[in-house]
This record gives sequence, C-alpha cells and structure tokens, in this order.
Amino acid sequence: MKKMNRLLFFIILLFGMLFCVGNIYLAKTTFREEGRIDKVSVNRIEKALQQYEKDYGTAPKDLAQLEAAFGAVYDGIESISFVSADATSQALSDFFNADLRDDSDYKMIATERFYYAVEYRVNAGDNRQIIILFNILAVFAFFCVLAFWFYMRNKVLKPFYQLSEVPFELSKGNLSIPLQENKDKLFGRFIWGMDLLRENLEENRTKELELQWEKKMLLLSLSHDIKTPLSAIKLYAKALSRNLYKEEAKKLEIAGNIDEKVDEIEGYISDIVKASSEDFLHFEVENGEFYIKDVLEQIREYYEDKMQLNQIAFDMADYRNCLVYGDQDRFVEVLQNIIENAIKYGDGKHIWLEMVREEEEFIIRIFNTGCRLEDKELPHVFDSFFRGSNVEKKPGSGLGLYICRQLMHLMEGEITAAVTTKDEDCIMMVQVAVRLA
Repeated sequence: MKKMNRLLFFIILLFGMLFCVGNIYLAKTTFREEGRIDKVSVNRIEKALQQYEKDYGTAPKDLAQLEAAFGAVYDGIESISFVSADATSQALSDFFNADLRDDSDYKMIATERFYYAVEYRVNAGDNRQIIILFNILAVFAFFCVLAFWFYMRNKVLKPFYQLSEVPFELSKGNLSIPLQENKDKLFGRFIWGMDLLRENLEENRTKELELQWEKKMLLLSLSHDIKTPLSAIKLYAKALSRNLYKEEAKKLEIAGNIDEKVDEIEGYISDIVKASSEDFLHFEVENGEFYIKDVLEQIREYYEDKMQLNQIAFDMADYRNCLVYGDQDRFVEVLQNIIENAIKYGDGKHIWLEMVREEEEFIIRIFNTGCRLEDKELPHVFDSFFRGSNVEKKPGSGLGLYICRQLMHLMEGEITAAVTTKDEDCIMMVQVAVRLA
C-alpha cells in the first residue's frame, strides 16, 4: 500500500505542475479574434462614403466628419484616409504603399472619385474565460482521477492485499485469524468463501486432533488392559513349565484359562485394529425430501456426453418419478461413484440403469459388462481399502464403494452388489435402494 500512497503523491504533484504551467501559458498568450472585419460593417462604411460624396460632392476629411454627417458610430473603425482617383501616379503609389500601423488592419474601398483606406483594429480575445474554462476542466479531471484511484485502492487493491496473506498464513497452519467481512461485489463473496474455507480447515483440524487424541487414549487404554491377561498367561506358563499342577484335570482347567485369556487378548487386538482402520473418514449428510427425477436427469445430462466421448453405450430405462428421503447431493455422489467404477473396471461396451419402485423404497440398478471379479471377492467390495483382482494396474484407493455404503447407511438406504450373466457376458450389478418419503 505504500507504493499506492507514493503513486497518489506523484499524481497530485503532476496535476499541480500541469495546472501551474497551463495557467502561466494562458496568461501570457493573446488570442486574436478570427476573421478581419465584419461584412456588414464594410457594407455600412462603403454606403456611407458613397452617400457622403453624393451629398457633399467630396470625400469626408476623417472618420469623425463622416460619423457627424450621418449621426452614426462605426464600431471597430480606427480611421479613414483617401486619395482622389485623378491623382498622379506617384500620389496613388504613395497612398497604396503607405505604412499602416503594425497593430491595425485596413480595407480598401473604391468609389467613382476616390480610393479609401478604412483602418480598423483587430480586437484581442478575452483570456479570462479561457483560463476559467481550463481551470474547471483541470479540477474536474483531477477529481475524476482521484476518485478512480480511491476506488481502485479501496475496492480492488486493499481487499487483494488482505487476501495476499491468506495462502501464506494457511500454509503455516495459522487458521485462527478470521478475515474481515466485505460487502463489496468484487471481492465480498470471494473473501466470504475464503473465510468459510479457513473455518472449515480449522474445524477439520480440531476434529482431527480430537480424533487422534481419542484414538491415542483408546490405544493406551487397550494396551494397558492387554497386560492383565498377558500376565495371567505368563504365570500359567511358568506354573506348567515347573510342573506345579500334577492332576490332569487341573492342567485342563489351566489350559482353558489360557485359552480364555487368549480370546480376551484377541478381542482387545480387534478393538485396536478397528480403532486404527475404521471411522477414518468423517461423513456428513443433510437428509430431506427430493424428487428422484432431479437426480436421474442430472446423471443423464452428465454421462450421455461422457459415454459418447468414450464410445460406451449408455442407457437409462423409463421410470416413474417419486419423492424419496435422503441427501440429494450425496445421493448423486453415490451414483457417480458407482458409474465411474463401471467405466474404469468394465470392458467399455455397455452401461445401463434400471429403476424399480417398490412399496417402501426406490431401487436403482447399475449394470456394466465385462466384470472379471471373482465370486469370493464379491462380499468384500464395500470394505475399506479393498481392491479386487480385476483392478490390474488401474489407479485407485479402494475407498469408493466403502464411501458409498457409509453414505447410503446415513441416508437410511442400502447398497449391494452381484454378478450375473446375460447373453454369455459377465455383468456386474450394483443395486442402490433409497427410502421413499
């Protein structure tokens, strides 16, 4: 912002210099009126001279005599001089070549008996009006530039300057300083979105820290609990190694106790594995009512062009629109995830959707040809991080269908998978059931 303040200083300095130079130049410059003498004035003076000659038989001695004879005033006329038309050549030459005053102009008028030189002064223009107009325009231009500068500074540069520090602070993990709200149309919504992003990151980091703390405490607690059965097993093992139990029945009892403690340890280990692997993703849904047509038309609009580009046959069977319960955006996410899997792991020939409405639920079945998934792998397709033998070298995390199942459960729906055959083709079928509203 310091550079902008320096720029404002230079703008004011430049306008001040131009203002002073312009006024000095205009003050020293004389503006002459355009043209020579008005034709009306020339005609008046010429007719007056002719009339004077007719009335008095001679030329007027000077301008004052002419004005007195007719009681008129000829504005702008300085003087009148004349020479007789019968004068000698030398006299005529001297008359026409006479030096007139430098600041005067003249007009030659010829009558039957005389030649007249009518002298008049060219009026100088009034500089005051020009100077006033120049100053008004200069001040107006200055305030326009100043207003534009303040607008750019406050509406564009200042918000941008505030935002320039945000990515840097986010990269350092500083999420605690909120952005100041701005109602400006240019940056207001952007700043509001950045602040929401910052709050979301801060909230996620808080949840992550809480989750890590809970898992850590759980692992510490379970690890501590494991020590008790381990100590018992260790004591039983020492007793058996020293042959402290002579009776066979007692040995069988100790073996049973050891087996019981092993089961207890296995339970703790299962809890540890569950705490380490599950609930690592946080899902949020906003359940409500929506029409199934809104979802399916969105899927159709998106995938018809994409399938055509990939040269995959894509069909959607007819269906009856109905009101269902769930999160519309999340439900679209589920269907997109399933169709993307069909594109990735199918043979790229045919993908189609069939819809069935039952008493309490609406069912969507997504089919794709070219399924190479083994039967023993089918029950695990919705497990986290599971990837079947048909993935080959295709990238993926094994979380897509796991996320779909979690979302459908949160929407009180269900998702299942099956492998069927049709016309000797192996077909993968994923069925999504959503509850009717």
